[in-house]
Order: sequence, then C-alpha cells, then structure tokens
Amino acid sequence: MTKVIGITGGIACGKTTLTRYLQDRGYIVLDSDVYAREALQETTILQQVFKRHPQVRQGDTVDRRLLGHIIFHDDQEKIWLESLIHPYVIQRLSQGISFYAQEDVLFLDIPLLYEIHLESLCDEVVVVYVDEKTQIERLMNRDHFSEEEALARIHQQLPLHIKKQKADRCLDNQGTLEDFYCQIEDYLQCLRKEIYERKSHS
Repeated sequence: MTKVIGITGGIACGKTTLTRYLQDRGYIVLDSDVYAREALQETTILQQVFKRHPQVRQGDTVDRRLLGHIIFHDDQEKIWLESLIHPYVIQRLSQGISFYAQEDVLFLDIPLLYEIHLESLCDEVVVVYVDEKTQIERLMNRDHFSEEEALARIHQQLPLHIKKQKADRCLDNQGTLEDFYCQIEDYLQCLRKEIYERKSHS
C-alpha cells in the first residue's frame, strides 16, 4: 500500500528545493501547481475565464500574470477562480494516487494543502518553513516584490506556525542548503526504515 505524503509550507520557504531533491533520488512527486496550469488549458475552464475576464486572453491562452494580479486584489474573483481550478486539481491528484498505487511512497506538492483542506489525501504531511524575515527577503530577491507586496503574499496563506502545528514533520530551511539536505536525508532514512518494517510484517 502506497504511503502518500503531502508537502506544503509558506511561499518562498523551499518546497521546490525539497521536491527537486526527492525527484533526483527517484521519488515520484505530483505537483498541484502543474495541474492548476493544466486547468487553465481545459476548454470549459478557459471559456469561463475568457467570458469573465476577456482582458486576460492572449490568443488561445491566458495571461497568467494579469489574471494573478486580478485575483490577488479581489477576494471574490479569487474564490470564483479557485472554484473552477481546485476540483480539477483534486481530480488529477486523486488519479495520480490511484495510478501510483503500487509505489512504496508518493509525494504530493500542494502549497495550499491546509487552506483547501486536502489533508484527507495524505497519510502524513511535511511542512517546509523559514521565518517571515527570510520569506520577505527571498520574495523580494526572487520575484522583485516590494516589502509590502511580499508581506501581502505571505499573509494570503495560513500562518506558518499553524501549519507547523498541524504537520507530522517540519523541515527548517533557514540555514544553508547543506543543512537542509541533511534534514531531508534524515527524514528519508526514517521513511525507508518505516517502509522496510512495514514490508517485513506484511
């Protein structure tokens, strides 16, 4: 039986670093952001978006940056768009879990896992975290946000201290990359041991 592990955390905390590390070591990671982008290519969803926001149309595709700007500044539009995209994402994740049912372990990269209550898809959850100061600095450097913009993005998500309380495992990404990799390896070692013991008793 596959062990399904959800990966989440705050924006600019290092989820991508973790998932790349896992993939480099042969683990399968399903990325909810990829499915969210796929959703905006689905004809029925695309037509509804174009009808409601014709200004985001670029030929047959969506100007994702403009659409993101619209929903970031309008909570009602954010809720509307999520009502289209989230069911598609959940369906694709569920299909992936079924498809990889023979794997020992499967990771789900879901940035908004707790916000949209997808804990039920997972056997356990790993949260990657940094402090808010580090988040702000990374967002300003990575995405060229002002400090105000960075804070606004951070505060759109569930506070990290709450995610950490809910998680089964927390990985601290405030130090060096080497420190972070060591934490990941410690976690994977525990995971491999658990899987070995599970197989031994089956």
